[in-house]
Amino acid sequence: MLLEAHGLCVTRGGEALLREVDLVVHAREIVTIIGPNGAGKSTLLAALLGLIPLSGGRVTRRAGLVMGHVPQRLRVDAVLPLTVARFIALSAPDAAAPMAILERLGCDHLLHRPMHALSGGEMQRVLLTRALSRNPDLLVLDEPAQGLDLTGEEQLHAFMDELRRDKGMAILLVSHNLHFVMAGANRVICLNRHVCCSGSPTAVRATPEFQLLFGDKIPAVGFYQHHHDHCHTPRGVVREV
Repeated sequence: MLLEAHGLCVTRGGEALLREVDLVVHAREIVTIIGPNGAGKSTLLAALLGLIPLSGGRVTRRAGLVMGHVPQRLRVDAVLPLTVARFIALSAPDAAAPMAILERLGCDHLLHRPMHALSGGEMQRVLLTRALSRNPDLLVLDEPAQGLDLTGEEQLHAFMDELRRDKGMAILLVSHNLHFVMAGANRVICLNRHVCCSGSPTAVRATPEFQLLFGDKIPAVGFYQHHHDHCHTPRGVVREV
């Protein structure tokens, strides 16, 4: 066990944002949190990271646990002269590891670009690089697929699976993209201020709770679980493994 929440509650201004949430994350698994707007998904991540106080319950982290966090968005003022290289160096003085990650993500050409000039997808890749530069045991991602096209999503799937398989890393992520969730997760947690249901993507999809929350979106989404018998080069070329 890397991280566990038991009876987690968060209240703000008298309103219960999260109620009695139980959750556990183990090594080498990808856990995805889904739910409607206002369900408390980002609040749950912040609580697990220790960024906001709990109103009840507890969060237990494995001793010495290193976590990397990729927020949903980061706004950089255009007057701030901050390049991608400098931004990454703020948390990774040794540039070798981040450079290898940037190359793996096909973004090494962004190194000297100003942070404020990045597109949404480029920003997500840079934030991911910075988080991974700490060599975390647990990677926490808030909407990592935003700003990515279908090819970018597939490359991110492959990279997350590589991190899980080869480095033993666990990944906890929030996403509203049901296609992205069902394609890449080992376990899905459906949240609506409390845990409505959890399990494998196939099992969760069949629950009444999931049908109630997302039933109108199901016909528009081609669900599948992706099993990687191939890998992607930094430039997106597929080759068999």
